[in-house]
Amino acid sequence: MNDFKSALAPFPPGYPRVLPGNRRQVPILHRDADFLLRALQPDDFVRTSRYENANREHLAPWEPLRDPGYFSVDNARARTLLQVASMDEGEALLLLLLDPDDGEVLGRCSYTNIVRGVFQACHLGFSLAAAAQGRGLMARALRVANRYCFEQLGLHRIMASHLPRNARSERLLESLGFEKEGYARAYLKIAGVWEDHVLRALVDAPR
Repeated sequence: MNDFKSALAPFPPGYPRVLPGNRRQVPILHRDADFLLRALQPDDFVRTSRYENANREHLAPWEPLRDPGYFSVDNARARTLLQVASMDEGEALLLLLLDPDDGEVLGRCSYTNIVRGVFQACHLGFSLAAAAQGRGLMARALRVANRYCFEQLGLHRIMASHLPRNARSERLLESLGFEKEGYARAYLKIAGVWEDHVLRALVDAPR
């Protein structure tokens, strides 16, 4: 019998890599007049730091507590290197929505905890700048990225969760086909409080 842990290894041989081996070939998933969607790169830490600082109050109600040092450029650099390494290991796909004119970050979508074997699943997280709200950018970006996960990475299930009071995320996920699968009490510690979350998933059609 195969070892169950090995069966759930994040990146066994034979599965598609999250990104091409040659990092100079930055995968661009989408580009139009409204936004560019591409994978996170090691030198993105300055622009992601600007995004985090500019949207600090906007995102605070939906994220874990952050100490002041989190928002430094040095901390952003260290996090970015770890995040890029997680993509190199096949454990995550981390994408930036960028303004096509000035390259500033409009939002982020993250597919993390990629598990292979018999599960073929990941967790989705996303955020959008306060100034970019109400334009449908995240819905468009996630449609492209979800399709990439299914068709290029061979994943079968994308899981997402949201606070019950987060109506915007609820509407977005429902519009993308994420079905409610459960309700988890005290699931994640958000803004210093253990919060209940609605559990949703998008499952690829059988092939």
